[in-house]
Order: sequence, then structure tokens, then C-alpha cells
Amino acid sequence: MKSSGIGGQAVIEGVMMKNGREYAVAVRKPDGEIEIRKEEYEGITGKCALFRVPFIRGIFNFIESMSLGMKILNYSASFYEEEEKQSEEEAGRQKKKEEAVMAVTMVFSVVLAIGIFMLLPTFLAGLVRGWLFPAGYDNYFVIAAIEGVIRIAIFIAYVAGISVMEDIRRVFMYHGAEHKSINCIEHGLPLTVENVRKSSKEHKRCGTSFLLFVVVISTVVVMFVHTDTLWLRMLSRILLLPVITGLSYEFLKLAGRSDSPVINGLSRPGLWLQGLTTREPDDDMIRVAIASVEAVFDWRAYLQENFGLTVPEEEVKKPSRERAEEEENGEP
Repeated sequence: MKSSGIGGQAVIEGVMMKNGREYAVAVRKPDGEIEIRKEEYEGITGKCALFRVPFIRGIFNFIESMSLGMKILNYSASFYEEEEKQSEEEAGRQKKKEEAVMAVTMVFSVVLAIGIFMLLPTFLAGLVRGWLFPAGYDNYFVIAAIEGVIRIAIFIAYVAGISVMEDIRRVFMYHGAEHKSINCIEHGLPLTVENVRKSSKEHKRCGTSFLLFVVVISTVVVMFVHTDTLWLRMLSRILLLPVITGLSYEFLKLAGRSDSPVINGLSRPGLWLQGLTTREPDDDMIRVAIASVEAVFDWRAYLQENFGLTVPEEEVKKPSRERAEEEENGEP
């Protein structure tokens, strides 16, 4: 399987797809119509060659993903907010206010995530350390492993907890539509609702897998940073985050372009976890994902180049029933 290079994100009643500098957001509006917004996003990695160096690029790509993700989430949510008539001046003030709120929200989210997923496990492992080992004896590798288990447990419990929320469940269905659309074309199938529906909803380049890599790799890295003081241990977790993020991003990139049995085996836990963050979408959600893909990616050219498959545009646009009848009659 050859990677298409496109990636995406589920949003409120929609899907974002990104291909290079271009991205498109397709949202199912309350009236049932699909609204598509296409823009370019250069980000910080396009401004400095250093930010594209392996093991460094992961840090800045993560920052970019957070920034773009908040932007498109805010955009998709705007379709479901009560509209008020505003003057141009009021609209400008409202936009600045929303941008400020978005920036504060992003910073708060990062701080909260660091506190819950990085510092809290370190603190809890410190309590276990004092209870488990008698004075004068210590096994730092065991404590680091316990910290890692606590961190993984908190992460999985968090994902499982939010997955039962109705609004989040719908976002996870769009997440499934995003994955299935990418898997469809990367496995050499024309991008139709029928083909997308039967494609897998798990993908090795998913952000869920990336976050799990961060959790697991952090467990390994902290085993080699030994300090007896709790606040120094907590500080080291924060200082090591760029290193952990860079390593996790490179592994995710490797997993996305490799079909090695070893890499596939190491990717398997992330795919299992995607069972919580993706749901089977309905056909309307699939159509939204397809619209987003087609706005930024020429999948016909991709299939022709990588699979030698020519797909006439009129064939894709045939109604589902007509194509099904042709298949039953043995027609090409």
C-alpha cells in the first residue's frame, strides 16, 4: 500500500482533509447541504528549513495541527450557532474575540493535557514508590514502568469516557468516515460511497496512534532520567516532551509508509485504540468525507499512477443502483 500523503481530522458534522499546504473542510449544514471551504495553510514549518528536519519537525507539526485543528473546529461549530445580524464593525470585534478565546483555549488545553497525562502519573507513581519500596532501597526502572502503566490507564480511561458522549460519538463517526475514505483510495478503489463503506475505519497514521506513541515512548525515555526529587521528576517530564513528540512523530511517519510485519505489529495497539475513537459512519457522513477529499486531492490520478486504474468521472457519478445492476449482469 502506497501512502497518499493526505491526512485529515473530524470536526463538528464534518471532515477536514489536508494535502500538502492545501486543506478543505466539508461540513453538513443544518439544512442538509454540504459546505466546502478550501484554503492554503503554510504554517511555521513552511517558513524555516530547520522546522522540517527529522526529529525536530514533529514538534512543530504538532503545534501546527493543534492550531489548525482549533481553527477548523471553530469554523464547523459556527454553522450550529444562532446567527445574529451584525454590522461589519461588530463582526470584526466578534472575530477578534473568537480568535483570542481560541488562543486561550488552546493554551489551557495544552496545560491541562500536560497536567493530566504527564504530571499526574508522575505524582501517583511517587506515592507508589514511597509505599512499595522500604527506606534505602529503590528500583527506578520499576517505578518508571508503573508510571507508564498509570499514564496509559488514564489516557485510555479518558478516551473511553468521552466516547459515550452523544456529540463526541458523532465526531467519532466522521472520524471513521475520514479514515475509510483515505483507506479506500490507498487500497486502489475508486472513491465511491460503496467502496468507502466497506473500507477499514482504522489507519496507521491516525492522531490517536500518535498520542498512544507519545504515552508509550515517554515511558521508555523517562527510564533513563533518574532523579530522587519529585518536582525535578515532574520538570523533567515537561522538558522531555519535545524529544518524546519528535520520536513519536517519526515513528508515525514510518508506520504510515511501511508494511513491515514488525512495524505493523508495533502499530497494532494504536489501531486497537482507534476502536474507541472511530465509529462506523452513515452514508451521508461518507459523502461529506468524499467531498473533502476531492477538494484537495486528485484520487483518479493517484489510482492511475499507483494501481494502473483508470476511472472515468461519469462512472463514479452513476447512481448506486445502476452500478449494482451492471455488476449483477456481469458488465464492466
